[in-house]
Amino acid sequence: MTAADTADGATARLAERLLGMRANREVIPPDPNHSVRWHQHSYPSPVARWNYHPEYEIHLIRKGTGRFIVGDHIGTFEAGHVALVGSGLPHDWVSDLEPGEVLENRDAVIQFDGKWMEQTAALVPEMVEVQPLLEQSQRGIEFLGRSAEAAAAAIEAMGATTGLARLQHLFALFGILARAPDEERRYLAEEWFRPQLDSQAAAVVDIVLEYVFSNHAGSVRMSEAAALVGMPEPTFSKYFKRATGQNFSDLLRKLRLAHARRLLERTEKPISEICYEVGFANLSNFNRHFLHDAGETPRTYRRRVQNP
Repeated sequence: MTAADTADGATARLAERLLGMRANREVIPPDPNHSVRWHQHSYPSPVARWNYHPEYEIHLIRKGTGRFIVGDHIGTFEAGHVALVGSGLPHDWVSDLEPGEVLENRDAVIQFDGKWMEQTAALVPEMVEVQPLLEQSQRGIEFLGRSAEAAAAAIEAMGATTGLARLQHLFALFGILARAPDEERRYLAEEWFRPQLDSQAAAVVDIVLEYVFSNHAGSVRMSEAAALVGMPEPTFSKYFKRATGQNFSDLLRKLRLAHARRLLERTEKPISEICYEVGFANLSNFNRHFLHDAGETPRTYRRRVQNP
């Protein structure tokens, strides 16, 4: 072990003490009465944080708006957002809240084990249709349009039923997602995304994401993020890149551009106003980053999404 490794370990332990919590790999409790786990939770909640687990997850947002991160992808969500998250892929949904606000039962979540899927497919050959979907979910998939609407209805139906009726809705949900057309799927993380995760890294990233998501439209400094978790700035920069697969500045840029896309889609605010509202210092820099990220200018993007 090198001196650098020792220093990193010491700063990670300090960060854990500062946070007062361990954001370890989420442990999904088994449900002895059902083949897969269906549950709902509010926001904020101890389980609503940057986390990862070996189980696959189908996630429905029922209410509110906000930003989400799946792997190295950052986007925005609103009620009806449906996503499939692959095994081991870190994720988090952060809602826009007023001070003291709580969104009751914001999320409906289905989690299932990959081994259970393999065993089921061995007995039920028709389940082979789902296998490509599970492979693609290693990047995370957001479902759109009618596929998202049908999936949301099936998820809710599962929560309202038990026994064979619940299984019926589960298999219907698998069919909806597996047969969703390409134009109603959005792949999220890059194919090469491979974070190096452990309990300390997850705890550090969780507190940093809260800081960035809360302040992204204003002043966000890596020095402040590093100070929050008790790390020297150079150590934090390397640690964050290793844990998330992206630089701190890249994450901030993606978050600001995701916010800009939402404003372009939902408002008539001038592009120059949006530029400053999401945290860019000048219009030319905003236009350049938007073009690089979206492949089109903000003006062209607005025209396309508002007049399909």
